[in-house]
Amino acid sequence: MLQQYPDVESFINYLRYQKRYSQHTIIAYRNDLESFFNYLTEEYDSPALKDLNTSIIRSWLAILKENEITAKSINRKISSLRSFFKFLMRQEIIETTPMSIISAPKIGKRLPVYVEEKDLQTLFQYVEFSEGRQGDTERLILQFFYNTGMRISELINLKEKQIDFSYSHIKILGKGNKERIVPVNNLLLLQISSYIKNKPAYSSENVFVNEKGKPLYAKQVYNIVKKYLSLVTTVNKKSPHILRHSFATHLTNNGADLNAVKELLGHSSLAATQVYTHNSIEKLKDVYKQAHPKA
Repeated sequence: MLQQYPDVESFINYLRYQKRYSQHTIIAYRNDLESFFNYLTEEYDSPALKDLNTSIIRSWLAILKENEITAKSINRKISSLRSFFKFLMRQEIIETTPMSIISAPKIGKRLPVYVEEKDLQTLFQYVEFSEGRQGDTERLILQFFYNTGMRISELINLKEKQIDFSYSHIKILGKGNKERIVPVNNLLLLQISSYIKNKPAYSSENVFVNEKGKPLYAKQVYNIVKKYLSLVTTVNKKSPHILRHSFATHLTNNGADLNAVKELLGHSSLAATQVYTHNSIEKLKDVYKQAHPKA
């Protein structure tokens, strides 16, 4: 259906080559737009972009709601459409956006799931990792996620040149090609140095590589994290992002400044980081209930 709307492909190329969004994000945008334009083709016989209006957008959103699409997913689709129509306005393809008075449905706040500190201590102190290169890779991956709060895409694309051994920090290239600096402790730096020195011959410049020196892919890393977290925690989701949540939650629980946590995570606004304060408040409530005689 998208071939009838070539401007969609121009927008996708803009996201890929100018905004430098990850492949995962680009696929999400494409899927959202494909869903919308399939609806237009079926219900409105493929109207021209300049003829799209707020009523048409709202009719699509109503169908999504009827099909029990979650508020979070609907919000993402609204965001995709907003970005697309802004692009069309910049390209002078349309004069106004039909998204100007479209409001997003409210989403109930959900506390981030995280692994308890004691469980991660068990992981790094008592769990046995495989012998040789594979075990070294698996252990270092887990330490990286927990010590830096990196996203999975940031880790698998991490280059050796991004690690500054002199100043004990890592330059992380995040969403939208935005760079941030995260400090790391000396013990982890020693492990990174040893790992890099022992990489297979003719390895990729990526820090993390397999036995043949090739970069890892996301599914491999996800499976490694799931395998080891399954040994120490009962949280439902055992993913790299859970270690990112754990990194942020443990920092806030131990008194870290919220603005500092925001910078370490690479969040564009403080609102995205504030969710971690709720975990701290919940922890305080538990302490209060257990300790106060009138609780």
